[in-house]
Amino acid sequence: MASWSWSRIATRMRVPLGFAFAAGYFWFAAPTWLSIAGGAICSLIGLAVRAVASGHIRKNSSLATSGPYAYTRNPLYLGSVLMALGFVIAARNWWIGMAALVMFLVIYIPVIKAEEVYLRGIFPDYAEYAANVPRLFPRLAPYRTTNSDDTGLGSFSRELYLKHREYNAALGSGLMIGALILKMVLGAH
Repeated sequence: MASWSWSRIATRMRVPLGFAFAAGYFWFAAPTWLSIAGGAICSLIGLAVRAVASGHIRKNSSLATSGPYAYTRNPLYLGSVLMALGFVIAARNWWIGMAALVMFLVIYIPVIKAEEVYLRGIFPDYAEYAANVPRLFPRLAPYRTTNSDDTGLGSFSRELYLKHREYNAALGSGLMIGALILKMVLGAH
């Protein structure tokens, strides 16, 4: 029987909890035009980070060290954090901010650590990469692998972006911003 560690449980819980969080988020949000504008800008930056990262990752076949992966080991999660921060700003409710922080600490940190264990097991060069590239907050200069020809910048692949269906994050974000605007305009609570 498989071992049920917290990271494994967190991995399975993150999507259902995300939907529950979204329902509570919409109920407790108290947006204004200014908070929506500020939040949307932050969320767009997060979406851009996620989009670029998804165009550089070949899951389970090669270690991603190019593009945003040359600055942070987890640009997809960094983008998600920026998106979440944008939605917290848009909501103007500190309870939502606290709930988002708790979800990040309790769900996403264990998931990130479990993914790192997995990556160490399948990519022999992951240890060197992890020793040189921060887990979440980016370094200033790009990481360069031991291969002197590698600049760490790589090239974005539109096909990978489409394969990973990252456009769904943009669609979901647009719908949520639209719902916040509708809530604000209609004065619903």
